[in-house]
Amino acid sequence: MRHPRGRIDEVIHAPVRFSIVAVLAAADQADFRFVRDTVEVSDSVLSKQVTTLEKAGYVTVRKTSVGRRPRTRLSLTAEGRDAFERHVQALRDIAEGVAVPSGTEAEGQE
Repeated sequence: MRHPRGRIDEVIHAPVRFSIVAVLAAADQADFRFVRDTVEVSDSVLSKQVTTLEKAGYVTVRKTSVGRRPRTRLSLTAEGRDAFERHVQALRDIAEGVAVPSGTEAEGQE
């Protein structure tokens, strides 16, 4: 059996990017400031990580303005949402020991 770590998405796996994608997976879109505050990073850190996710095709960035105030809205693309779901499933499989073949020494140990 192939170990599930092979299904981990290296773009999403970085802790800050994982946190960003998790926030965006819970909504259709989110305001840049909301994501920044939720993930607890600076504007520049969020901007850099969002650029990486955008280049991978996982995040869409929409810049608009409300009155004179610029607004940046972030959302996951369909590809980003699928990648996140696969990544989370790989982590679950690792945590649950899915890759441990039956009949090994690990079986029955507590």
